[in-house]
Amino acid sequence: MIGCSSAPEDPCTRFFEPYPDLVSGRMRHRQNAALVDAMKAYSAGDHATAITGLERYMEQGAEGRSDARIYLASSYLAVGRPYDAEFQLDQLERSPNKSFAEVVEWYDALCWLCSGQFGRALEQARSIAARPRHTYKEQAVALMEDLEGR
Repeated sequence: MIGCSSAPEDPCTRFFEPYPDLVSGRMRHRQNAALVDAMKAYSAGDHATAITGLERYMEQGAEGRSDARIYLASSYLAVGRPYDAEFQLDQLERSPNKSFAEVVEWYDALCWLCSGQFGRALEQARSIAARPRHTYKEQAVALMEDLEGR
């Protein structure tokens, strides 16, 4: 169970899923050891340990690593720290690397959902759902329907 809430009716619990681990299988070397180690904890669902490792990796000068930021944001959400997650997503939004743009849009909605900002979450879900194509369109439609039914 994630840190958002233990109540099954909690929308954060229902809609949040950690971002898929695409890193822990990488070959470990000196430059990425902290990242690979943190991702082993992440993939095991130990997000508190993953946060420590990802923060350490970021402190080693990896601030530009978008993949580390998205996993850090996801881990913060998993342990119930949506404002810290949103800060990481804000950094990604300002980055010239837009490869995570749709991920950031969806996880922004989750940050607002998990921090009780239902109006902002609904607005973001509507924005995503209105697009002809979006990686998280299906999830956004479900979130929109859930929040509109409140």
